[in-house]
Amino acid sequence: MKFSRARRSIVLAALASTILALPVSQAAAEDVTIPVIVKDTTSYYWQIVLAGARKAGKDLGVSVPELGAQSESDINGQIAILENAVSSGSKAIVIAPTEYTALGAPIDQAAKSVPIVGLDSAPNSQALTSFLSTDNVQGGRNAADALAVAIGEANGGKVEGEVALIKALAGSGSVDARVQGFEEQLAAKYPGLKLVYDKVADGQAATALNMTTDLLTANPNIKGIFASNLIMAQGAGQGIAENNVKDTVALVGFDSDDKLVGFLKEGVIDALIVQDPFRMGYDGVKTAFAVVKGEKVEAKVDTGVSVITTKNIDEARSQELLNPKIN
Repeated sequence: MKFSRARRSIVLAALASTILALPVSQAAAEDVTIPVIVKDTTSYYWQIVLAGARKAGKDLGVSVPELGAQSESDINGQIAILENAVSSGSKAIVIAPTEYTALGAPIDQAAKSVPIVGLDSAPNSQALTSFLSTDNVQGGRNAADALAVAIGEANGGKVEGEVALIKALAGSGSVDARVQGFEEQLAAKYPGLKLVYDKVADGQAATALNMTTDLLTANPNIKGIFASNLIMAQGAGQGIAENNVKDTVALVGFDSDDKLVGFLKEGVIDALIVQDPFRMGYDGVKTAFAVVKGEKVEAKVDTGVSVITTKNIDEARSQELLNPKIN
């Protein structure tokens, strides 16, 4: 059958429109770019998140630029990175917001141009297509339970005394949720534990070390400390070790790295509340790619939390969480 020139033009135009309308799964996945923006590229926790995202990129055949500031306190830096990711033609963006309020409006604006998938900490925004995180309130409850167990074991079964809370940063959605769960659990289950110290640091381990040393000096009767993230646990653990109080002051940390695992094995830390950052990064990219392909995704996904002590550290799941493959 022969077509006129006009007829051929119509057919070619229709074919072009069909190709453009094809789902990404039928087009070139390698043309899809999904940046992952973390809070701090230097932190071991966020390196694990990026490792998970990197693996997802390889498995799915999409480009996954690994972005982030050099400190969780660099809020303006993360906002600038987000704006650049939007303007660079990304098909979707995965971001772990550094601060609840400050990232709200930038994410609202970004979502007008590209789907946004959130990780770890919620922003003050309703524009996220999906949000993947630990149930941080439950993580805080787990921390209170673990601290109570450790205090009881060190004091002949008596779960009583003064305890302390060291927060990483003001305004972090994930940390605020952990604090909420911790305080609610103390009030509900452990009337003998009195929270006498509740301070916010600046995201630096040295600050947490100094705060812990000052706390131990000013409160010689302190029985336990909850450090609300990895960096705070590093500093608090160092403070416990340097002041030789590991047998009298219980410490529970959040997240893990080699240093914290070492503290756990040495008895400086009594328990680690551990997330699954590798899954968070992997599933974040997987979810974003599904959105790009036009698939329906869950609005909220709980990526899990575990309590690791010397009693279960050698179990397979504990080792999987403590020793993720980051290369």
